[in-house]
Amino acid sequence: MALFHALATLADELAATGSRLKKRAAIAAGILAARDSGDAHQAGLFAMYLSGEAFSEADTRKLNIGGAMLTKTVREIISPSEDQFQAAWRRHGDLGAAAGDLFQEQGHTPEPSLTLPDLEDTFAQIPVAKNTAARQMLLAAMLRRCSPVEAKYLIKLINGDMRIGVKQALVEEAIAVASEQSLPALRNAVMLQADLSEATEMAFAGTLETARMRLFHPLGFMLASPVETTVEAVARFASKPEMAQAAEVTVAPATEAEPESPTVAELIDDTAEEAVPEDTPVEAVRLSAQVEDKYDGMRIQLHCGDASQPGRVALYSRNREDVTASYPEIVEAFARVANTDAGTGSGIILDGEVLAWDVRTDRAMAFAVLSPRLGRKKVNNDVRTGIPVVFMCFDLLFADGTLLLDQPLRERRARLEALVGTMQHVTCSPLELPAPAPKGGLFVDEGAGKPTGEQRLRLSPVVEAHSADELDRAYVAARDRGNEGVMIKASESLYQPGRRGLSWMKLKRHLDTLDVVITGAEYGQGRKSQFLSDYTFAVRAADGSLQNVGKAYSGVTDAEIVELTEWCRTHTLEDFGGFRTVEPLVILEIAFNNIMRSDRHSSGFALRFPRILQIRRDKPLAEIDTVARVEEIYQSQPDKPADSATPESN
Repeated sequence: MALFHALATLADELAATGSRLKKRAAIAAGILAARDSGDAHQAGLFAMYLSGEAFSEADTRKLNIGGAMLTKTVREIISPSEDQFQAAWRRHGDLGAAAGDLFQEQGHTPEPSLTLPDLEDTFAQIPVAKNTAARQMLLAAMLRRCSPVEAKYLIKLINGDMRIGVKQALVEEAIAVASEQSLPALRNAVMLQADLSEATEMAFAGTLETARMRLFHPLGFMLASPVETTVEAVARFASKPEMAQAAEVTVAPATEAEPESPTVAELIDDTAEEAVPEDTPVEAVRLSAQVEDKYDGMRIQLHCGDASQPGRVALYSRNREDVTASYPEIVEAFARVANTDAGTGSGIILDGEVLAWDVRTDRAMAFAVLSPRLGRKKVNNDVRTGIPVVFMCFDLLFADGTLLLDQPLRERRARLEALVGTMQHVTCSPLELPAPAPKGGLFVDEGAGKPTGEQRLRLSPVVEAHSADELDRAYVAARDRGNEGVMIKASESLYQPGRRGLSWMKLKRHLDTLDVVITGAEYGQGRKSQFLSDYTFAVRAADGSLQNVGKAYSGVTDAEIVELTEWCRTHTLEDFGGFRTVEPLVILEIAFNNIMRSDRHSSGFALRFPRILQIRRDKPLAEIDTVARVEEIYQSQPDKPADSATPESN
């Protein structure tokens, strides 16, 4: 039997190894050792657990073990003092690493006996345990058998983050090396089966070609790179040879460009080989791009239409979380798709966004309106009518039993348009659910079963753009519609899950920055666990008081974090352990995506995705921005929610 101790020891070695090739060789050796001491199934478990996953992607089970239960169990097993526990936590900012230290300090060092099948069996029991106490008993039984290094990585595995500098892509490479199989074939099997463990078994059995696509597990999302201007977008399309092919970039006659136009080389300074001559004026570059509005919603991958699972619909967020329960109207609308001409009953996978939708004006609303629905498990009629939602579709990933990722966008778009045409007569659901009809009634509703209500499937409009001027016009039109900006996609681009390249770009609005003052700081996590790296900040109210408006942790350098940590410790007003208030003296310049009404902060506003641009050493406290300025920027947003909308709730 393969021991968990071997995996934990390897994980410790990998965390201390910088070389990717050495890591890959060590992982491959570990997988082979697991296979030789057990079987191919145990080799698969080894690979999956080393990747930080207790279950495969296709497996919907959850351990439901949080930090509180882990902390309580560790305390019960080894009984550290409060000072010991806090010191270990402060050293690492990671409960697994802290537990490893505490197990060693308290002398809890049993001989290794926990096997990978033991973990598999216990992990299977935990999700079906009757209550919290039963889950904790199963957890404690595992941890008591753990040596310090095993406790360290068992807790990391349960938390889903090994923190050893190893991503699944590297584990996949090691599996291919260990099994002597093609890496593309292995990765294809992993994507189709959504099960790294099973794909490992298939690799050792030489049956990777038998992998088949399964619905109801999320594929990776293709991501877009941000650009500042439409001119920059054109330049980036033209700057890479591979993008020239993907975007069909051609150079118009030189006479079409104005002499003072910027050149590709002036806008892009990191090109090793240019797709067009570097002195080509940007206005002379012609491209083939599909431009869509960039909506302010929640990116969603929608699975439906599998005839073998009638009526099943699943919605997955960008972090691959199942969020189906939060949007029952979408489920109702797409549950009938298998009964249409859309596809062959093998299922459909759509890429798009769930949007809060104004049914009166027939347009998208801001994310601030949608946010109260995030994470909801129960949605009543008040929520349905107060925050209506639609699914705005912009890509087709799977249909007719075929993955379409390697087809160019223009072909996927054509198939999507045809598909939507066959689906929209069923993808409706009522704004408000009617009261249940009494049982045993004398009358039958002749309209029962017919889809009525709001159309929940929307197709994102697309325009073709061939120049910066055309992109500008599309951007202005999108902003006039109250949307964030535009998505610019190369017409020939393939769908690359998890990749953020130049085939897709996003151009969003620019807002003014704010000068704010730090009022509080808290310790970070991981490598920042010993530093005060998360900063709460405020603006000034009309009465002169400071009112918090957000918190940011990105944008400062490591040296600045060290500097700010020492400053905050010296200028602490109140110390609450992990968080402390500080004297309001350090001024920051903050950028953000937009501003929302919020009851979380005393200012009544919250900045969405704030990041620190710089420490304003030149500015005194008297010159920070005001709540009135925040209100002014908020009111200037064309896509702000109506003030009567539900405020932000989390």
